[in-house]
Amino acid sequence: QVRLVESGGGWVQTGESLKLSCAAPSRTISGFTVNWFRQAPGKEREFVAGISWNGQSKDYADSVKGRFTISRDNLKNIIDLHMSNLRADDTAVYFCGRQMRFAQPVHSTEEVDFWGQGTQVTVSS
Repeated sequence: QVRLVESGGGWVQTGESLKLSCAAPSRTISGFTVNWFRQAPGKEREFVAGISWNGQSKDYADSVKGRFTISRDNLKNIIDLHMSNLRADDTAVYFCGRQMRFAQPVHSTEEVDFWGQGTQVTVSS
């Protein structure tokens, strides 16, 4: 069983920054693309950002381009999501997921085989 663990969520005000981390206790994400998704109340889970296994390919949802940056440290098995200039509509539970195939990040939740438990991000205006 692959366990992904998110951390770093919290409550911030509009315009502030936050860093989320996704960690795996073993080499379970090594060689895999890992994506961040988010789910707001009453809405479907949506793609936020993704990074290929070697960090060379990154992709972002249009709504976060220029504000969010994804990175990974393969020695520590950690994928970070740096979020800046946060807005109220960024409020959601954020999940990281291991993409089971394809080198490039895919926006579909159906390509994720393992998820973390999620971390809440609340942006107050």
